[in-house]
Amino acid sequence: MTRYVVRRLLLFLPTLWVIATLTFFLMRLAPGGPFNAEREIPQAARAALAQRYGLDRPLAVQYLTFIAGAARLDFGPSYKFPTRQVREIILEGFPVSAELGGWALLVALLAGIPLGIIAAQRRNTAADTAVMAVALAGVSVPGFVLGPLLVLAFSLGLPWLPPALWEGPQSRVLPVLTLAAAYVAYVARLTRAGMLEVLRQDFIRTARAKGLPERVVVLKHALRLGLLPVLSYLGPAAAAIIMGSLVVEQVFAVPGLGRYLVQGAFNRDYTLVMGVVLFYAAFLMALNLLVDLAYAWLDPRVELK
Repeated sequence: MTRYVVRRLLLFLPTLWVIATLTFFLMRLAPGGPFNAEREIPQAARAALAQRYGLDRPLAVQYLTFIAGAARLDFGPSYKFPTRQVREIILEGFPVSAELGGWALLVALLAGIPLGIIAAQRRNTAADTAVMAVALAGVSVPGFVLGPLLVLAFSLGLPWLPPALWEGPQSRVLPVLTLAAAYVAYVARLTRAGMLEVLRQDFIRTARAKGLPERVVVLKHALRLGLLPVLSYLGPAAAAIIMGSLVVEQVFAVPGLGRYLVQGAFNRDYTLVMGVVLFYAAFLMALNLLVDLAYAWLDPRVELK
């Protein structure tokens, strides 16, 4: 396992370099520039801004400067927020996005796993059909539709919850539910599939033949292996939740990192976009490594290579 971890960590650097290179050149190929929206800026002032941020230098020099800075975790100042460093924006915005994603993932697991277990235990019954119908509805309704519907119902119709911002526990309810809805459905379906496969195995029949209560058979013997599909999904799910929070943060005006990324993309804020993309890439690769290690810990039959 140590060799596996070391090998994965060594692969991080070339992967991040490829992502950094693609992001750099794709941002430069996109039409427009960071100062094009400022139509009232005189040409001399525009040239001074380009010189200040190094945009007047050859593209190869800009690329090497960016790579050297990224290696030191220094992405420079933001073009949209010139008094702030990109590193400061990441450190400020990511905890909010991580909290939103963490609560959403927790809700998805706490709701999806029990629903999947119930559906597996009552296969082809009304309960199974109801759970799968709820799962299908959760997958089918996108966040940018569900979010405004929840605001309409619980902020405007029934003034129980605030419609936006990130102030206090109540303001977290609607964004978390919006973000978690689709993942509750995925977790429920994966749990059902995993449990159905495990419940048909011989050791489960043996446990039942010994007279063990069904609750013990399910929770003690079947659940650990039945959750392996869910565990495999946690890495991509966490990545999708963090990236999926872009829409939710816009809908509910949550001051997370995703909102900064969207603003940076619209404003052609090169340093902000490249810094956030690299940070997300490093975070998600580390998260996937942890999921792989947890998978091997839960199932000793898995061999990490």
